[in-house]
Amino acid sequence: MSVPRYRVDLEACFVLHHRSWREASLIIEVFGVQSGRMALVARGARRTTSPLRGLLQPFVPVFVSWAGRGDLASLRSAEPDGPPIPLSGRSLAGGLYLNELLMRLTHRHDPHPGLLPSYRQALVGLSMESDIEPVLRIFEKRLLAAIGYGLVLEQEANNGAPLRSDRMYRYLRDTGPVEDEGGEAPGIRISGATLSALAQERFDSIEQATEAKHLMRYLLNGLLGSRPLFSRTLFRAAPESSPFQHDFHDRTSKGSTG
Repeated sequence: MSVPRYRVDLEACFVLHHRSWREASLIIEVFGVQSGRMALVARGARRTTSPLRGLLQPFVPVFVSWAGRGDLASLRSAEPDGPPIPLSGRSLAGGLYLNELLMRLTHRHDPHPGLLPSYRQALVGLSMESDIEPVLRIFEKRLLAAIGYGLVLEQEANNGAPLRSDRMYRYLRDTGPVEDEGGEAPGIRISGATLSALAQERFDSIEQATEAKHLMRYLLNGLLGSRPLFSRTLFRAAPESSPFQHDFHDRTSKGSTG
């Protein structure tokens, strides 16, 4: 049985990752609004005369046309879908972190139509906000929901009782929040106020933002497994400068999820 051939014209995308291929080409991982994550061969894109050189970069919104069959298709054309989103320092580290999450937690050809707008909104937020942590938490929450691991943020998991802002809970990875009874217990201890803040996507205090970060780290680690995220080290390595973008691409080129 032959594998069907696909042809897509002008799909809104962002490049998540690229690596050199043969003498003058690239293999790019893009995330499209309809197709999800795809691997495409961009022939000749590394040539100095190629109009694709400045387009096939992370954080540049593009319309992509492609065709092919199987797991690796061919890029036919690309054109801008707006100006590049300027990121530097910690905001660049945050953008690379979002890209690595998408590379690790999504599968090729698995559509998530609502996720690309959230990703683009997050990149714009990173470029504008001095405090990038709330931007990261909101995208993490939306990503988990898109891939089938949405958080329980309005009721207790064991009895359905509404969550209360003045109470503490234990959030269990496979279940959700249950009332904290003190002592040693599994899961992450978190306030009802923080769970409510996550539900509303608005944090009113440093304590809420910190609790939300611990919760997301706990939940994401359960999906990512033992292999750490390289991009997490960037926040410590270069808080204000950004010489590490190409190093990120080199280190993660062997670790994409097929």
